[in-house]
Amino acid sequence: MTTWTDRATDRPISLTERPISLTADSGIDREAHHRLDEAWLAAAWSHPTTRVFVVSGGQALIDDTEDGRTELVMTPAFEAPITETHRYFLGTDDDGVSYFALQKDALPGRMDQSARPAGLREAGLLLSPRDAGLLVHAVALENWQRLHRFCSRCGERTNIAAAGHIRRCAACGAEHYPRTDPAVIMAVTDDEDRILLGRQVHWPEGRFSTLAGFVEPGESIEQSVRREVWEEAGVKVGDVEYVASQPWPFPSSLMLGFMARATSQEINVDGEEIEEARWFSRDDLRAAFESGEVLPPFGISIAARLIELWYGKPLPRPVA
Repeated sequence: MTTWTDRATDRPISLTERPISLTADSGIDREAHHRLDEAWLAAAWSHPTTRVFVVSGGQALIDDTEDGRTELVMTPAFEAPITETHRYFLGTDDDGVSYFALQKDALPGRMDQSARPAGLREAGLLLSPRDAGLLVHAVALENWQRLHRFCSRCGERTNIAAAGHIRRCAACGAEHYPRTDPAVIMAVTDDEDRILLGRQVHWPEGRFSTLAGFVEPGESIEQSVRREVWEEAGVKVGDVEYVASQPWPFPSSLMLGFMARATSQEINVDGEEIEEARWFSRDDLRAAFESGEVLPPFGISIAARLIELWYGKPLPRPVA
């Protein structure tokens, strides 16, 4: 278990106490062995306890409950919108309740007007581990389904199979599976124990975060960390230590988080992906966050936890 020390109390803190968003145990068994069992799927769909929600364009409907919780809007299967093929089995919980997602061109309306559409960046911080896990699974499948309708081998249209987890080509017999692209994200520190943070060219002024990039064919994840930091910031990296991972279906990545040690300090940004990069001491970063000069990374991202591992406690927020 990765831990860091709270610099205010000298007490070790684990990622269990400050978990990474979208990684908590959802309590859902995906039960992949049922995906090809059409009779079982039909029975599960028609069961009165089954719950269904619609996903469209990476969003689903969420609603606030009277007791202050936020939930996915789910209905029994017999109340769900009709769809012929875009019905994805997501798994069952410990009580035997089955969950399905329906991919539609638009989210359904709500008579009570209390529900609202939300994507993972908003909803992932509000939903329970069960609902967040279901939404991550559904959004990842929807993204893959929308982008892989044709066979990469022969170009013919493919058909959905395995409850949304395979696309088959009737022309050449190829089977295509949901893809996940490995990406590395790293908190780089130097010999003075400062952290390297960068700002992407399309981010708003002041938004800084850890560096990140995709793993290229034929390289290890450690090699990818060193290459990305060198390409984006011109900084050499030596030791690389794995911390944790996070599903990131925007549209189809798995973020692999690392702590990395720089062997050089001079910064030379590429100007294409990274517009600005800076070394921050803890005092520098606290002052910049509190003044609003620097905006923290998005709360749902593993980047915030990587920075906290170095910082030693939850990141400060702007002073009102």
